[in-house]
Amino acid sequence: MMQLKKWFEIEKHPHKGPMLLEWVVIGYMVFTLLIILFCFTKVQHPEAMIWDRVKLGAITMAMWVVYRLIPCRVTRLLRVLMQLVMLSWWYGDTYQINRMLPNLDHVFASLEQQLFGFQPALVFCEHFPQHWISEILDMAYASYFLLFVGTIVYYFFKRYDDFERCALVILASFFSFYAIYDLLPVAGPMYYYHAVGIQKIAAGIFPNVADYFSTHTEMMKSPGYSDGIFYHLITDVHNAGEHPTAAFPSSHVGISVIALLMAGRARSKGLFFTLLPFVVLICFATVYIRAHYAIDVLGGLIAAAAFYFLWNYIYSMTCKQKVQ
Repeated sequence: MMQLKKWFEIEKHPHKGPMLLEWVVIGYMVFTLLIILFCFTKVQHPEAMIWDRVKLGAITMAMWVVYRLIPCRVTRLLRVLMQLVMLSWWYGDTYQINRMLPNLDHVFASLEQQLFGFQPALVFCEHFPQHWISEILDMAYASYFLLFVGTIVYYFFKRYDDFERCALVILASFFSFYAIYDLLPVAGPMYYYHAVGIQKIAAGIFPNVADYFSTHTEMMKSPGYSDGIFYHLITDVHNAGEHPTAAFPSSHVGISVIALLMAGRARSKGLFFTLLPFVVLICFATVYIRAHYAIDVLGGLIAAAAFYFLWNYIYSMTCKQKVQ
């Protein structure tokens, strides 16, 4: 009961302006808005995209007003959760922007072939068709959302003094990935293989599909145990909100690793070793279900390290300036 009271206790020194993570969201809004305005005649439904940004900006400011009226831990948490909820919209929005650019999957598939001598996303599931392997990897892939949300919630309950840092690092990393996706149109194997045909991929032929994905969003059926519970879950998620975008670098890998690093920063062995097997499996799962090329995984690992240190550094520098 005392703990519950603390969540609603009015803060003595409430944060007056937007949180740093909200400034990141606003900055990303401005960044994408400028792209829309400069490419107004090329973007499909630009007025709707601009209006959507106005609405999301209004929601962000409304949550800030709620916090200012009731400055407590719960309303601060709600501000963060609202940004987490809006991530799915921002993800789909990357497709609306990068569909204006020529697709680059042929470049990444060719690089994959040069590095490995074959297509890992093509042969991985074929070499391991066992039902239990498919279900374990699908389960790991589906756990992605729980990993980063769970880490943020853990910080809220167990490390509240560092809660805002954790939320910033994870959310700002998301928008860092999205900024890359806006400018780097790579759809991933599940779209590219379907577009050009498995026969050509198996033969090492990777044609340039140019602006094909600007008007085509069909993807191949996910491989694996099609009667599995987690297989159906992944299929439903893909059917509901997947788009031919966001392949390189893999945000599934990147954000999962960042959540793991934040667990290590919290010095929670329980959280760290709970996340660790899921993070490892996600690295394999993204290739197994053909959501990513293997080089997307490598790119995700590198991006995770870069974004983790970048946003931790920015947060630390901002805190020092406030103290001074």
